Amino acid sequence: MTAQPAPQSGSDHGSNIDPATQARHRWMAVLARTNRAILEQEWHDHFANVQWSHLREPQIGMVMVRGRAGGAGQRFNLGEMTVTRCAVTLSDGTVGHAYVKGRDRIQAQYAALFDAIMQRDDGASDFIDMLARQQAEAKREAARKAAATKVDFFTLVRGEDE
Repeated sequence: MTAQPAPQSGSDHGSNIDPATQARHRWMAVLARTNRAILEQEWHDHFANVQWSHLREPQIGMVMVRGRAGGAGQRFNLGEMTVTRCAVTLSDGTVGHAYVKGRDRIQAQYAALFDAIMQRDDGASDFIDMLARQQAEAKREAARKAAATKVDFFTLVRGEDE
């Protein structure tokens, strides 16, 4: 795997990107977070007859994860993370790519296949939308549970020791 430079601008992220690219970012993010078994089942249920081949076999590598102090401060290298990438070509020439966290080659392959299907004809848009709703609900539920444990510490009046 070769290193790619990180975007330099954090304040206008996404503002200069065309709608098709924004849509692709969305579905690729959803696919990258989706469990392998779900992708595999959907593929076999609805797309098993699609002919495809590997453009690039699934490969495991590392990426440097960067953070920011306070979310907006100075950037720093947080550490390395394992990722798997894959590229596939459908029989009609449509190319799909995927990067997923971890070492699951099959998840990366199915994510790349769905990327190609979406580029070709949005054939999996209902599936992607359903996954996005499920992921958003899971995120809201986790936030709700975390909020329930929140403790606010404050001082009403500081009295004098008498």
